[in-house]
Amino acid sequence: MSVETTRRELLKNMGLGVGVTLLTPILSQIAAHAAGDEKAAKRLRVVFVMQSNGMSPAHLRPNGVEKSYKGDRPSNATLFETPLADKTLHAAFEPLAPFRNRMAMVQHLSGCVGRSDHSCNVGALGACAANKGAMVQTIDHAIAEAIPGVIPHVAIGLGGRPDTLMNYRLSASGPGQPCPIVCSPEMAFKSLFGSVAEGNSAKTFDQKANLLDFMIDDVKRAQSRLAVEEREKLDGYLAAFDTLHTRQENIAGLRESLKANAPRIEGEKLRPSISTTLLESQFEIGAAALIAGVTNVLLITSGGGGQAFGVFPEMGINDLHGIGHGSASNGKSPEECFVELRQFHTRLIAELARKLDSVKEGSGTMLDNTLIVYLSDSGEGHHPSLYEWPVVLIGNLGGKLKTNGRYMELPGYGQKNHRTLANLYCTLLHAVGKPRDKFGVPDVGLKDIDQTGIIQELLA
Repeated sequence: MSVETTRRELLKNMGLGVGVTLLTPILSQIAAHAAGDEKAAKRLRVVFVMQSNGMSPAHLRPNGVEKSYKGDRPSNATLFETPLADKTLHAAFEPLAPFRNRMAMVQHLSGCVGRSDHSCNVGALGACAANKGAMVQTIDHAIAEAIPGVIPHVAIGLGGRPDTLMNYRLSASGPGQPCPIVCSPEMAFKSLFGSVAEGNSAKTFDQKANLLDFMIDDVKRAQSRLAVEEREKLDGYLAAFDTLHTRQENIAGLRESLKANAPRIEGEKLRPSISTTLLESQFEIGAAALIAGVTNVLLITSGGGGQAFGVFPEMGINDLHGIGHGSASNGKSPEECFVELRQFHTRLIAELARKLDSVKEGSGTMLDNTLIVYLSDSGEGHHPSLYEWPVVLIGNLGGKLKTNGRYMELPGYGQKNHRTLANLYCTLLHAVGKPRDKFGVPDVGLKDIDQTGIIQELLA
């Protein structure tokens, strides 16, 4: 029996309601597995997580690993590599320790073409100038074209300022086509506090809760009509909707408390006192979108663009610009602030990885066929030089990449075999089946260095 015939039979026998559209992608995978088509039973997906204000190279180095060069600019002429299996990660990355054997920490990629005073804006994902707008298609959209989903590209995040509704500075679907990242405090308010609002806000909240009820009923109905092995594949899917449903129910159950404690609204502005909650919600929504098969490419941002770094007053970190300049925040040193912020973000990434790893796909899990790319929109620092741009890769994209527990320092800037962020993006495009040997704009400072091609050490 063909995959399409099996899928039609599954859908016909489910008796699904509103869940038919959202369930179709995962049921198609189950049908492919039942028909013996292992390739069709898998789905490649890529997640980009981009945090503002730089990523310190020192935080990527496992404890006990010394810098391979002197000074502030990488000058090593050869590749340095050591396994992560027997290493203790820096406190900033400790939440990712459970995934150390499925991870590559990559140092000394450069991105000088995107240099700016602060954020590299679209240059971070586009390997192009920071301050000329959307010059090129960014890597998230290029990959979305290679592995399209029902929704080709989902971009969500936390705004850099309280009044940020959409962030247009980090992603582009093509030249002159900036892509909005949804980070509206007003939308977050309606989602989290809509049950205590009047009129349409309350109605929207109730509709979302009811839709989740129907979705969970449809998933359970589908499970009852599948064999044991196939039912297990829906467990993670059900868990994702249960998480969102539980959040909505908990909020509904706290109506009186929320009335007393909901953030004060000034016009359409929401005081940013719950940045951590908003970002946690974005990660939950992103996980559900991936698990449901709605999209294969997800971008989650935390601040970024210009000098919009975000604020985390609930963590006692009120001024991210200040800590970038060495100022203390509420008695915490800048280093303590950076480590605490990094730990918060890496905990969210680890939880996302755990959720994907709990969902069976083909003969493995969703995480086996996923790549999470974690980087900053401003390379290695608050005022970046971009002679190095630290990147952390989690997952091997269905065996396409070699990320099996590696700490790597590639040859430094200007050295014969130096590689740039653009080379990393070419590597990812090769891995998803749309090979390209040039990406973005070449660095004129490397005119004597071959800037084309992939990073061979990362491609399986």
